[in-house]
Amino acid sequence: MDNFIVSARKYRPATFETVVGQQHITNTLKNAIKNNQLAQAFLFCGPRGVGKTTCARILAKTINCTNLQPNGEACGECDSCRTFQNGNSFNIHELDAASNNSVDDIRSLIDQVRIPPQGARYKVYIIDEVHMLSQAAFNAFLKTLEEPPQYAIFILATTEKHKILPTILSRCQIFDFNRITVDDMATHLASIAGKENISYETDGLHIIAQKADGGLRDALSMFDQIVSFSDGKVTYRSVIDNLNVLDYDYYFNLTNSLLAEDTAKTLLLFDEILSRGFDGAHFISGLSEHFRNLLVGKDATTLKLLEVSEGIRVKYLQQSQAASISFLLSAMNIANQCDLNYKLSKNQRLQVELALLKMCHLPSVFNLGNMPAAMPDTNEQLKKKPDTSTTAPLTKPQAPVPVSMLNEDPAPYTATKVNKTPAEATPVNPVPTLEADKPKTVIPNLNTPSTSVKIPSLKDIGKTADEVIKEEDPYIKGTAKDDFTFDDFLKVWNTHAANIKAQGKMNLFTIFISEVPKMLRPYTFEIVVENKIQEDLFKNEKPDLLNYLRTALRNFDIDVITRIDEQVVVKRPYTSQEKFQHMAAKNPQLLELKKRFNLDFD
Repeated sequence: MDNFIVSARKYRPATFETVVGQQHITNTLKNAIKNNQLAQAFLFCGPRGVGKTTCARILAKTINCTNLQPNGEACGECDSCRTFQNGNSFNIHELDAASNNSVDDIRSLIDQVRIPPQGARYKVYIIDEVHMLSQAAFNAFLKTLEEPPQYAIFILATTEKHKILPTILSRCQIFDFNRITVDDMATHLASIAGKENISYETDGLHIIAQKADGGLRDALSMFDQIVSFSDGKVTYRSVIDNLNVLDYDYYFNLTNSLLAEDTAKTLLLFDEILSRGFDGAHFISGLSEHFRNLLVGKDATTLKLLEVSEGIRVKYLQQSQAASISFLLSAMNIANQCDLNYKLSKNQRLQVELALLKMCHLPSVFNLGNMPAAMPDTNEQLKKKPDTSTTAPLTKPQAPVPVSMLNEDPAPYTATKVNKTPAEATPVNPVPTLEADKPKTVIPNLNTPSTSVKIPSLKDIGKTADEVIKEEDPYIKGTAKDDFTFDDFLKVWNTHAANIKAQGKMNLFTIFISEVPKMLRPYTFEIVVENKIQEDLFKNEKPDLLNYLRTALRNFDIDVITRIDEQVVVKRPYTSQEKFQHMAAKNPQLLELKKRFNLDFD
């Protein structure tokens, strides 16, 4: 009975054409061989199990082949190829740098380099895991690597390129190996199964390829394990049972429960997953990947990003039509936060269950955000505003205000007082009763569909639609543009300041009374604040302030901006040294006095 040989060794590629998923590297090497443009040193770097050592051996065999094929491949029949395949070639040396990483090992290698090849053109040295060499070994290797004999070629392989000295990297041609794609690995596994007369399901091979994480050697090891477990029948069920992989159906059923807002079924499904021995972190990570695949499946141009079999792809396409983009984005965000907080949580199961309950209520949040609601009547608000003016009625200016005069005193541009006797004067109401010829306030139509996708917050649960809309846009809308004097503006400003004082907002009240607003241009005013904190306080009050000013003065173009005063604050001296320096700056003779008597600050 022959000894069993694992698939990773039995089906190791022997030519460049049989290397899986690294065509960009194999084509480059074949062209270099055909054109006789071989470098003295190569560096193969990449993840584990992607073909670095395999390509190094194929390159070493091919460059010494005496009967090179037109396509750049070795013949496999000449004496050089046969000795290599039998493992007794004197011209190809492999060195494991993990166990031979000292200076003495490199000196021994340098001594071997001086001996020319026997019956071949090149003498090839393959150094695997080269990043394990010590600093002194790298330094001893530098000169030989840069200027070796014409017949010597070095092939270095590593999984951690960042650990190699830059001086070594600059002397090598660097080839970066890619992770092997799921489709390429599944196709390779299917070809091996066909050669071994093993029955298989495509979904099962795709699970093996995904679990391998880009490493073909890992995929072949799992393939051998499942063949032994299932007695030569690689099925989807046998793969997920043997590799402890959570079934796709759990994620599909759980997503259906989330969309239906069925919290009971959702929690029961999660309990069943835990009872099967799966970790909560593994589950929440897989759920995030599931939502990502659903999001990818909503657009035909991104379908190629789904690295699953055709049967699973169809399921993703069907469920992606039932889930909205807003739901998927919000659910992914919740799952991501749960994944970040999982290890820090003392009750990890509750952490996952809380995330699932939040996802269950997402559809309710979106329905709340889409509910139409009527805005409060602006005209009623106008009527309720207090009387804030006692001056003469406002008169409209006869000409627009020149731009060059905007920074001057605003008094010349205010309305002139009408000189009337007390009997003739009529009381002025800054908010007169609206008439038919007055401009009407336009209320926006909230039922107009929006072109943007809004994702409501879970904080909106329990709030009315009016409260949600007010938080989104706190400003009252209108089209009135009545003119007013600067004195009228100041009276309304001071009235609002008195209301703020009555509410106990003394920090904010200080801002209103410390500076008089300055008119930059018609209907735009500037208030100066001392620091960023005052600016933030004013910004929070700005919606209520503008709503009050605009309705009281019947002008919805009014705006108030802030500017931080950038005056330099003089630093007062506190320590003894600072006080001495302050005095010495005024009287330099103090420095000479201190030096002559060797005085100290204490």
